[in-house]
Amino acid sequence: MVDLRVELAGTTLKNPVIPASGTFGYGWEFAELYDLNVLGSFSFKGTTGAPRVGNPLPRIAETPAGMLNAVGLQNPGVDAVIAEELPHIARIFQGPLIANVGGFSLEEYAENCRKLTACPQTAILEVNISCPNVHCGGKNFGSDPTGAAAVTRAVRAVTDKPVFMKLSPNVADIAEIARACADAGADGLCLINTLLGMRIDLKTRRPVLANRTGGLSGPAVFPVALRMVWDVFEAVNLPIIGCGGVSSAEDVCEMMLAGASAVEVGAANLKDPFACRTIAANLPAACRRLGVTKISELTGGAHR
Repeated sequence: MVDLRVELAGTTLKNPVIPASGTFGYGWEFAELYDLNVLGSFSFKGTTGAPRVGNPLPRIAETPAGMLNAVGLQNPGVDAVIAEELPHIARIFQGPLIANVGGFSLEEYAENCRKLTACPQTAILEVNISCPNVHCGGKNFGSDPTGAAAVTRAVRAVTDKPVFMKLSPNVADIAEIARACADAGADGLCLINTLLGMRIDLKTRRPVLANRTGGLSGPAVFPVALRMVWDVFEAVNLPIIGCGGVSSAEDVCEMMLAGASAVEVGAANLKDPFACRTIAANLPAACRRLGVTKISELTGGAHR
């Protein structure tokens, strides 16, 4: 019997598989297909203070071994999420829930986190300072250590729940950003968000995306994400949620060996809605092949 339980800053998950924010909505569409309680957790759609319609169409483009998205944090706003979405989630998922929190000012980040802290099922606040698809806030706060630390401190002051800062790969030194968040009081880190990219339509000679650029995700980014998880594990003593191109149980194990305590699965959900269920089901066999009876033993194993 393989013990798949992992711990994130005092929160125990039955396994390390977490659908990533923005690829799983609020869980309803997937709950029609399978029991979401086979998952360790899931991170629901990024939540801002006011409702957002997102960026103009087209905002999705395919690429080799991945995809570009420029959705732009479309969501109904924090008050609607609390009033309408969280009660629905409580009926389909009984595990600890991760709230992905967006913002365009320190005050908005803090107020959103304060409101979500009052929701019992919210176990972890995943603070997104790394979205590449909005033109203010988000990635700007996560692009330098000072901004990242400022958001961390603002959120830390209003909540007693674990705060995980979601970091951008679109920086010169992600370990420097990670250290700034750790020093400012973060309980953990999530990395990486998408890489900035674009496509051009040869017929129109114009960018495919209306936003011009979008976030690259999918298997193409896995080696980059793995390297950054490795670097951050070396830099700080905080639990890490690894994210970026994960699409198999073996990818989960590799990400954990690099330093992750749990793993988010993003674009794979859009290609195969059963991806997370399949990955979780395949983890025991992958662990047995690696000779471990507790999956948590893999975390940081490649560093030893």
